[in-house]
Amino acid sequence: MIDQTSSQHHPQLRASAQQHHLRLYAVEAATMPVHAITLRFEPGDHVPEHEHGRAQLLHPIAGVVIVSTQMGRWMVPPDHALWIPAGVRHSVDMIGHVEMQSVYVKSDAMPGLPMHLHVTGVTPLLRSLSEEIVRQGPDNDDARSGLIQALLLHEIPRLPERPLGLPLPAHPGLARLCRSFISAPSARLEIDEWAARTGMSRRTFTRVFRQETGLSLSAWRQQACVMAALPRLTAGDAVTVVALDLGYDSMPAFTTMFSRVMGAPPKTYLNNQKAA
Repeated sequence: MIDQTSSQHHPQLRASAQQHHLRLYAVEAATMPVHAITLRFEPGDHVPEHEHGRAQLLHPIAGVVIVSTQMGRWMVPPDHALWIPAGVRHSVDMIGHVEMQSVYVKSDAMPGLPMHLHVTGVTPLLRSLSEEIVRQGPDNDDARSGLIQALLLHEIPRLPERPLGLPLPAHPGLARLCRSFISAPSARLEIDEWAARTGMSRRTFTRVFRQETGLSLSAWRQQACVMAALPRLTAGDAVTVVALDLGYDSMPAFTTMFSRVMGAPPKTYLNNQKAA
């Protein structure tokens, strides 16, 4: 268990819900524009819903993290990060053993910081800068630390956005269908069936769904399937087994979908993550 007075002085500590309020206090009490910590979590750990007065760049170094908000769910594998604007309430669930680095940024630290919640790639430069800020410890205000923090702030808006978010519609009928689908994703999802269940024509449903989520139903379904597949693939499940469990007729069909969403076939993507 983390010592009551040590959470802000020892960045790499076993995290638990009991220390959650201490971490929140340390973040809010920080004085520098950037505050960074690294924490470790066990499989299945859950961080309850909360919010920060600062924006947060949440970066899993190992393991996969699922972040849930009222706006949707976001999957964050290694070599990715989630930008969470200040004031957004969110909870976090850990898949596998997770080592997670969080960079907390004052909202007015620099003009041009992102305003929307989204998953990004993590550049080698940002990784090195955030690791150095963690190593220096909180509230280090010497000239070198100031330059490192300034460079990190300029790197954040340059991070490439990744399609690993799953926005949830505000429309009650659509939201029910989406939440049910997330609990059991499948390649077999028909627009006509969902349109009928919401009492809409196919054309109206297509228009409303895109307005509510920013995605077509097909793209939304594919991202939901990737979010279900990636933790299993990361844990070592065979691609063929995962593909069949998700209702794909063949591994090539699943691989094509995965490549469309993630930019690489499953095995290539996972090998790249291991090499990063």
